[in-house]
Amino acid sequence: MTRVLHVLDHGLPLHSGYAFRTRAIMAAQLAAGMDVRAITGVRQGTTATGANPEIVDGLTFYRTPGRLGSVAGLREMREIGALADALERLCENWRPDVFHAHSPLMNGLAASRAGSALGIPVVYEIRAFWEDAAVGNGTGSEGSLRYRMTRSLENRAVAAADAVVTICKGLRDDLVIRGVAPGKITIVPNAVDLNLFGSPLPRDAALARELDLGEGPVIGFLGSFYPYEGLADLIAAMPAIVEAHPGARLLLIGGGPEADALRAAAERSSAAPAIRFVGRVPHAEVERYYSLVDVVAYPRKAMRLTELVTPLKPLEAMAQGKMVAASAVGGHRELIVEGMTGTLFAPDDPAALAAALNQLLSRRDEWPARRIVASEFVRRERDWAGNVERYRTVYQRLLERGPIAASAAAA
Repeated sequence: MTRVLHVLDHGLPLHSGYAFRTRAIMAAQLAAGMDVRAITGVRQGTTATGANPEIVDGLTFYRTPGRLGSVAGLREMREIGALADALERLCENWRPDVFHAHSPLMNGLAASRAGSALGIPVVYEIRAFWEDAAVGNGTGSEGSLRYRMTRSLENRAVAAADAVVTICKGLRDDLVIRGVAPGKITIVPNAVDLNLFGSPLPRDAALARELDLGEGPVIGFLGSFYPYEGLADLIAAMPAIVEAHPGARLLLIGGGPEADALRAAAERSSAAPAIRFVGRVPHAEVERYYSLVDVVAYPRKAMRLTELVTPLKPLEAMAQGKMVAASAVGGHRELIVEGMTGTLFAPDDPAALAAALNQLLSRRDEWPARRIVASEFVRRERDWAGNVERYRTVYQRLLERGPIAASAAAA
């Protein structure tokens, strides 16, 4: 039985797309017969010691004690050291066959430091480049000193790992351009836990009345309100959509840094009566809100982050039997085939967004067939139960090399 320790920035019981992907991976690996546990870094915000695991949703998490520092650079170096030390202490009582570290880069560097000392091979999985995520979140700028330093450390984490996993082709291709050998990289794409999202609920009529949605159609977004999501463009498109489809409603579910600005933009809009903000909802309630939505929209802005990284949410929407409309950035084009698994429109263009949604809403007779195509795509190619076997192949390749070879490669 292969023993795998996932090395994480954060995890359950915290809720985020990062935590939910991790949960799906771990649950699928356990179901596939692996012995799987995880350790979270200092950013989890726990006072527990690494020797005392926490069980959440049947999954085992160890924690790294400590507090975040205040000086950039020194703070990250201390995080790496604390996590590496926690890994070594944990391995005194339970020794994994593989460290599986997930971005950001501090986890990869910590795992490689501990792996080199212990002779344990390291898989480093990149879900997004940290420097590009900072730009997308509005906390960094492309080309700045901090951006270049972070990129350099990312390259170091990739070089130190024995194998690298990315979640999509865009990230893989960027690494190859940087000089990483293609054979070192495996793509394990985003997928859906069909035990959670594979059985859509019927429309929740009581909730629809509570939110005053009328007969619809309902356009929805479920997720975090970051600048790169382009939700201001969706709000700007609503007057033209309501003009063509007077019953249309926009349902925005979630929260984040853009929440106040988006509410202000909605209040100024001539379509304000058609726009609903719900705020964050418990994860257990998400399917109730999906049941209200006819079309899920993802108007992401065009930038490095969105061109390189595929999101998870469109796959969940497909699994829920929803129509998907998304901007034609690179991450969406990896998931969506125009007219088959979804509708694509030009990014950063509210008029193009409105035109695409109006056309989609006018062709409801085509929806049943398109729903079947999209849901079958998810079941066939993006179900975690099958997708997780890609990891087993990576692990086995490293373990066949033996601990000495793996340790030397990580050094």
